Amino acid sequence: MPAAPTISTLLTALPKAELHLHLEGSIEPATVVELAARHGVSLTAPEVAARYAPGDFAQFIEAFKWVTSFLREPADYALILERLAESLVHQNVVYAEITLSVGVMLLRKQDPAANLAALRQAARKFPAVRVAWIFDCVRQFGPAAAMQVAEHAAALRTEGVIAFGMGGDERSLPATEFRTAYDFAASARLHRLVHAGETGDPAAISDAIELLGAERIGHGIAAMRSERLMNSLAESGVCLEVCPTSNLRTGALARQRGTPSATESEHPLPLFLRRGLRVALGSDDPAMFETTLSGEYELASRIGLSTTDLVHVARTGFECAFLDASEKQHLLAIFDSKRKSAGLI
Repeated sequence: MPAAPTISTLLTALPKAELHLHLEGSIEPATVVELAARHGVSLTAPEVAARYAPGDFAQFIEAFKWVTSFLREPADYALILERLAESLVHQNVVYAEITLSVGVMLLRKQDPAANLAALRQAARKFPAVRVAWIFDCVRQFGPAAAMQVAEHAAALRTEGVIAFGMGGDERSLPATEFRTAYDFAASARLHRLVHAGETGDPAAISDAIELLGAERIGHGIAAMRSERLMNSLAESGVCLEVCPTSNLRTGALARQRGTPSATESEHPLPLFLRRGLRVALGSDDPAMFETTLSGEYELASRIGLSTTDLVHVARTGFECAFLDASEKQHLLAIFDSKRKSAGLI
C-alpha cells in the first residue's frame, strides 16, 4: 500500500493565493550579487546572507534599505520579478498581490510608472500566476510622501494597481496623520491596507480599520493581546495577513509577548482560527526570511493547524483577495475542484 501523502504534498496540489508579499524582500542573495555587479559593486552571497541574518525589526529595516539600494533601473525590477515568479509558479501560487515600495522609489527619484511597466512586461512571461500590484508608502516618511504614493497608485489603476498600503515603522507616526492619503485612495476606488499590530499595540489595528478604512491588516498579531479586538475582528471579517516566519525573524512576536525571544509554538495563528478570525498566510519578505508561502503552510502545520484548517486558510486567501467578483469566483471554483481531487475536505 502506498504511503499516505504528506501535508506538504497535499498542499502543493492546492492552488494558492499570496496576499502579503514584498517584491523587494524576495531578492535571493545570488540575485543581490548580480544586481550589485550591474552597478559596479562586488558582493558575495555569504555577505548578503549576513545582512539578512535574524535580528530585530530595526535591523530588518536597515537590511531592506540596503538591498533596495541596488534597484536603480526598470530592468532591475524586471529581473527580480522574473525570479520571484519562477518561485511562485513552482509553489502553485496562481494569484499574487505583490507589494511595491513606491515610497522608496520616489525617495530615490525613480519613476514608478516606468518600473511598473517593466514589471508588467516581465510578469507576462508567467501566465500561470495572475499578478496584481499594491503601492506601498513608508510610514516614517510622513503624510506628504504617503499622498504622493497614493496619487501614483490612482494614476496607474488601469495598469494593474489595485491597492494603496502603508508599511514601515508603525510606531513612528499616528494613523490620524494619514487620513487624507487614505481618503484620497478610497475616492480613487483603490483598496486599502495597513501594516498594523506587527510591532505596534492592538490600538494600531483598530485605528487602521476605523480611521483609515483598512480592508485587510498586514500582520495584526497584536490582536492576541485584546479579547475585545479579537471579537471585533471576528465580527467584521477584516482579514489578517499573517506571516509567522517574519514575526519570528524580526522579533515582532517576542515584542508582542513581552519576552526576549519567542518560539513558533507561541504564535497566535491557532488562537486566531479558534476565535473565528479571517486569516490568510503570507511570506512577507521570503528571501530575507528564508521562507516561501509553502513554507509558511508547513510551519502552520507544525504549530497545530490541521489539514482542514490549512485548507480553510488557503481558501480564505482567495476570498479576501482584491479581485472583482467574477475573477474571484473563477479562482475559487478552481481551488475547490483541486481540493476535492486531492481528497481534501
